[in-house]
Amino acid sequence: MSARARRTHRGLAAAAGILGLALAGCSPTADKNPTEGDAQEIAITHIHAAVRDPGSGDLLLATHEGLFRQVGIDLVAVGPVMDLMSFAVDADGTYYASGHPGLQTDLPEPLGLLTSADGGMTWTVASRGGESDFHALTTSGSTVVGYDGTLRTSSDRRTWHERSITAPPRALAASPGGTLLATTAAGLLRSTDDGATWDALAPPEPAVLVAWADASTVVALTTGGKVATSTDEGQSWSLGAAVLGEAAALSASRSDDGSLEVIAVVGDSVIRTLDEGVTTEVLVQ
Repeated sequence: MSARARRTHRGLAAAAGILGLALAGCSPTADKNPTEGDAQEIAITHIHAAVRDPGSGDLLLATHEGLFRQVGIDLVAVGPVMDLMSFAVDADGTYYASGHPGLQTDLPEPLGLLTSADGGMTWTVASRGGESDFHALTTSGSTVVGYDGTLRTSSDRRTWHERSITAPPRALAASPGGTLLATTAAGLLRSTDDGATWDALAPPEPAVLVAWADASTVVALTTGGKVATSTDEGQSWSLGAAVLGEAAALSASRSDDGSLEVIAVVGDSVIRTLDEGVTTEVLVQ
């Protein structure tokens, strides 16, 4: 399978520094492997995840049309067109994903657990191809956790163990140390034994999405659309006053200077905040 990147033209609002995602008229599955550098408009219809690559710091978008990397003023579509319903990046740079194949790929339906060791250029079906469409997925070291209607954990990417959980998770997040968080209708749940047992955390408002910024910092987006932050692994919390709104995805990271960056997909935009939502910057629109 060819892994040449597809560069897309996007409008740049220079004064605001905003990278636009103007919808184009062509089909996203019309050409799976155009030559690198060819101009091709690709309609991005839904962003399932927006995270930083831990190595390069680039913004990665997992979408209904595949994986995109923000490079300068461009979005570069990397690898084959496929519906990435879930996406995670481990600290070692390995990419994990699940979802559905594009029309011109030879991947199974559903994808099962995919892995990429080359920044999303090529993908390998690690396990559960044709069986699992993980709508929630996270990883920490050797452990991968996914939810496909059943909560499953794996320490080798091939053999999976079924786990019980009080309610279906909407989002999963694993800390560098392996502590697992799940947002559910029963509240924000925590596991320190790979999902075998769970206890409840108590953010100031119910959490819809959750992410780890480092080994001790947890960020949640609440039902009120606010950012809740904990620097002690969820024991105590602060709640931002600003309302970001309903989000489809959330990620968080610490910069070299220690500042906390929170990235959220809100509506058709990818935004970030460095102050719990008091001010926001549009990264992608």
